[in-house]
Amino acid sequence: MAPTTTLFLSNPFKSQFPITTTRYSHPTFTYSSVTAQSHSAKHHLLTLISDQNRGIKTQSNPQKRASIIDAIDAVAAVGAGSVTTGDSLSGTWRLLWTTEKEQLFIVEKAYLFGTSAGDVLQVIDVENKTLNNVITFPPYGVFFVRSGIEIASPQRVNFRFTSAVLRGKNWEIPLPPFGQGW
Repeated sequence: MAPTTTLFLSNPFKSQFPITTTRYSHPTFTYSSVTAQSHSAKHHLLTLISDQNRGIKTQSNPQKRASIIDAIDAVAAVGAGSVTTGDSLSGTWRLLWTTEKEQLFIVEKAYLFGTSAGDVLQVIDVENKTLNNVITFPPYGVFFVRSGIEIASPQRVNFRFTSAVLRGKNWEIPLPPFGQGW
């Protein structure tokens, strides 16, 4: 079984930190080629996934999927050794691309319920050790999965689902949670 790959980016509408274009400068540290490589790698990745409908189109194109995973690996290589599990991980993240079959199925088949999928979000709170997956179905629906997290290393967070619910305007169906991963 192939591992699942998911790309979330910080939700620009709910950012907890101001966005600045000022580059950090210090007598011994300047905007470096590593930063330039990072921006280039991210731009390349975002270009590759821009027309993939969160990964739905990639399911039928193994060559495109491999290119995207290679680009993800390139971004990871540039950031090797950095801490990615600290407080900066906390926030609301919007799904841009995934290989996770259950999420892709829900997003693709939302029409069966007379709707379409809206935002697919992941809300992470490192301090309170929670991770929530949210798939919205405008105007009133949501699929909400709670999980607990544990920091396993400077670059790895383990999770275990604890509850799931499908909600509409005037109804709610609790679902059994299943799954764990990192």
